[in-house]
Amino acid sequence: MSEQLTGASTFLDDYPEEAAVVRAALWSSFIALALGAVFGLIQALHRTDILRLIDSADYYTVLTAHGVLMVVSFTIFFLVGVFTWATVRSLDRGVESIRYTWTWYGLMVTGTLMAVVAILGGFVPSTDISADVLFTFYAPMQAHPLFYGGLAIFLIGTWLAGADWFRSWRAWAAEHPDERIPLQTFMVLTTMLMWYIASIGITIAVVGFLLPWSLGLIEQVNPLLTRTLFWFWGHPVVYFWLMPAYLLWYTVLPTVSGGRLFSDPLARVVFVLFLLLSTPVGIHHQYVDPGIAEGFKVIAMTNTMFLLLPSFLTAFTVVASVEHGARQRGGTGLFGWLRALPWRDPAFTGMMLAGLMFAAGGFSGMINAGMNINYLVHNTLWVPGHFHLTVGTAVALTFMAATYWLWPQLTNRRLYSRPIGLAQVVIWFVGMALMSNAMHVQGLFGVPRRTAEPQYQGFEFATSFGSITELNIQLAVGGTLLFVSTVLFVSNIALSAGTPKLSGLGEDLTDPLSTAHDSPAILDNLKLWFGIAMVLVVLAYTLPLASIISRGGLFGPGVDPVPIVAEPIRVGIQPLVASVEPAVSRLAAVAGSVLP
Repeated sequence: MSEQLTGASTFLDDYPEEAAVVRAALWSSFIALALGAVFGLIQALHRTDILRLIDSADYYTVLTAHGVLMVVSFTIFFLVGVFTWATVRSLDRGVESIRYTWTWYGLMVTGTLMAVVAILGGFVPSTDISADVLFTFYAPMQAHPLFYGGLAIFLIGTWLAGADWFRSWRAWAAEHPDERIPLQTFMVLTTMLMWYIASIGITIAVVGFLLPWSLGLIEQVNPLLTRTLFWFWGHPVVYFWLMPAYLLWYTVLPTVSGGRLFSDPLARVVFVLFLLLSTPVGIHHQYVDPGIAEGFKVIAMTNTMFLLLPSFLTAFTVVASVEHGARQRGGTGLFGWLRALPWRDPAFTGMMLAGLMFAAGGFSGMINAGMNINYLVHNTLWVPGHFHLTVGTAVALTFMAATYWLWPQLTNRRLYSRPIGLAQVVIWFVGMALMSNAMHVQGLFGVPRRTAEPQYQGFEFATSFGSITELNIQLAVGGTLLFVSTVLFVSNIALSAGTPKLSGLGEDLTDPLSTAHDSPAILDNLKLWFGIAMVLVVLAYTLPLASIISRGGLFGPGVDPVPIVAEPIRVGIQPLVASVEPAVSRLAAVAGSVLP
């Protein structure tokens, strides 16, 4: 029998079937996080030459697994879980078909398993299965068809998930024709419109070129074309990870701080700006590509700078909302209100530390965006240092911290330990500060990324202070702390399943100070913003893509695939299944050597 509390009903009480889907999506996210953390620790220790558990040839398998699990599986599974919760909660209605909802979740799981099996096949040289192509999996890197097929199925799952949320909104709108779109649903829908546009590029690259190439159906591809199509998707996918974090900052963080969102209209403007500006900027990842004219790169750089606007608006709105909460709690003075905030709450502290790291990541991102100065840090350790601040902390730490608030709403169980949760978010912040700082500094001195052996015989990296050895130690210590933090987080959530069931754990989100009715209704015109976003994409990419195809052809100059795949596969399902078993066994052996 559960204990009765005085709070409101929880999401589980109101929508038990949808809560089961959300929990499943979040657990899929946490499993990917745990596996990715293991591979991340192996990388940090191997690259710094402190402890080598694998051969350097296997480093690239580990690097690929870490990247795909962390920045695709962990982030997007969490996104679909939170977006399902946000849509159902804000519309106050269940999904149209729970069977349909489980279908897209099953497709995402299937696609992930296919891609992971292909990656882990790299540990088994006796098989033809491998995908040592890193997260940036464009040509001439070639993976096994299982990898590309898994990505395609995963993408289809995300599209169906978006359609699920649009179906719920349309049904709600038919019943509430004169009402504004609820804020959380508005955020979900604009994010998905951006995703539908952005995923055009990666779908064409995978289904039209990379998958047929790996199957031997076409002999060659145009590497610059597949690279450009990848970054057509590869930059906006960053905002696909960030926008659920923004949703949590705008709607959950003010409530946790004891206040209210400062401005609903500003939040809507921010999400519209991300829809418009996220996709036409991918070429700024290709400043050093000689096949793209400098003028197109300048346009991409200019477009990228406009993305600072929604970030600045977010900083203003979120800080104003938190300050309102602090003053509601009795905080006074110019900065004295900071002491009134609930710093002992792991949900609040984690999201605030994540926002602080995102500000730092914004400064390093401005270096990446500037064309001339980008040449200094391109393809150095500076770049992963930057995205470990953004995706690795602004996103990941927000997701973990928000889970501490959301989990009781999904399970009717209290968190196992709030002190462990508080320690976990602080350890993550400290670990990332150490590791990311070392990466940024080493990047300034030219230390390369994407390599198991960053040192060169007869060559020493000259540093203006300290030494490469000291920076390597800092990197290794930071990476170890991040692994410890991940173990604490996953263990805390898992142990929460053993706490007593309670009723009345629900916490309602507070209403904004400035509501949607204070903004023009045109902000809710999703067709208009989607149309403008499509026009901007066409203007940004038509000429560059036409130029690439006219110079190199649709299928481009012939290049040898890297790494070399033995031969195009001609196998049935039975040999394919048989080849999975050695990969799983090898994974267990690697995990056994790392875990206590």
